[in-house]
Amino acid sequence: MALFSGLSDRLNHIFSKIKAKGKLTELEIKQAMREVRIALLEADVNFKVVKDFITSVSEKAVGEEILTSLTPGQQVIKIVKDELVTLMGSSNSKLEVSSKPPTVIMMCGLQGAGKTSFCGKLAQFLTKQGKKPMLVACDIYRPAAITQLKVVGKSVNVPVFDKGTQKPAKTAKEAIEEALYKGFDTVIIDTAGRLHIDEQLMGELKEVKETVSPTEILLVVDSMTGQDAVTVAQSFNEQLDVTGVILTKLDGDTRGGAALSIRAVTGKPIKFCGTGEKVADIEPFYPDRMASRILGMGDVLTLIEKAQEAVSEQQAKEMEKRFRENTFTLDDFLVQFNSIKKMGNIADLLSMVPGMSKLKVSEKDIDEKRIDRFKAIICSMTKKERENPDIIKASRKKRIADGSGSSIQEVNQLLKQFEQMKQMMKSMNTKNGKMRLPF
Repeated sequence: MALFSGLSDRLNHIFSKIKAKGKLTELEIKQAMREVRIALLEADVNFKVVKDFITSVSEKAVGEEILTSLTPGQQVIKIVKDELVTLMGSSNSKLEVSSKPPTVIMMCGLQGAGKTSFCGKLAQFLTKQGKKPMLVACDIYRPAAITQLKVVGKSVNVPVFDKGTQKPAKTAKEAIEEALYKGFDTVIIDTAGRLHIDEQLMGELKEVKETVSPTEILLVVDSMTGQDAVTVAQSFNEQLDVTGVILTKLDGDTRGGAALSIRAVTGKPIKFCGTGEKVADIEPFYPDRMASRILGMGDVLTLIEKAQEAVSEQQAKEMEKRFRENTFTLDDFLVQFNSIKKMGNIADLLSMVPGMSKLKVSEKDIDEKRIDRFKAIICSMTKKERENPDIIKASRKKRIADGSGSSIQEVNQLLKQFEQMKQMMKSMNTKNGKMRLPF
């Protein structure tokens, strides 16, 4: 599911009406702002935040410069985007790094927000940046919490420090000593979750904080809980003075209220968001990019970053050479399918392409299993067939279909798609002898 799809659809519908007009009156702008207000409230954005937001946008949108502009609708949308960016924090807020290693990151939040899973995601994210993280199990209450963290740690190849059910503050202190001894530069502490704000457990968190003086105290909140997430953030911030917020489950049926309210209500930046269940489904939070996605303008920068993670520079150069020399084979096509799978949910990827939101492409229209079927078809071919698809006639198609558990029609679809890709790349303009690849 594309992020904030419901809110995005509502706002696009509102703005499509004013974009079509050559001139806008003050009354028309006020009417549009009333509709925006309703859309934001229905998206579970904090009432006071909505009120301040609409007031700020309205003041700027009814100015003489906008009303006499040749493109008043576009100008109003730009004002809305700028205000959304300001609302969510203006710029990306990076993790603080301790001047004296290790950097200590204390994770906290309610049960069910995805805190333990996100510890693994963050550890892998930091590993890719050249850091050497260690996870610390300080949730001694939830059954199997320590085991879960060990499973998460193993999946991202990051060690987990635990001392069973001894006091969390003592475990955290010993973990930092272990990190210093073994050369780990980042310590991520997974603390006990809460079903609700509990004074006894909150006191335990304060004790951990006082004992290890964390560089970052990150609050993990479930974005699907809307205004409840904001209330939780307020409570934790009052008790612990958190340094940042992590929003999880942004890929779910979230209306966007938490993302648009938390910064304004707590004054604390959103540092990361979780966009899926896989360990790779973590994104640094960029307010300007998120505002673009909410307004259906795409997010090309994040798309490029995901592509760069999925395809190495060397792979891209080799693929470019094959396209130029017209030696692109089905093996190369298989590499492309694997790269697309690495980049994440296809519906989300398409939502990052400017203009795609207007096409109303839903997850029902995108059969991700089709990629797996196409991969199986290619893997059922001989080396000779993959290098020279022209030799694949009726009898070979039947054998390939039987071997991959697919139909002859699907084999034909794959071969047709492969030929279309080759033709498209052949007709692409080259610049200075270099071809721009679509990934």
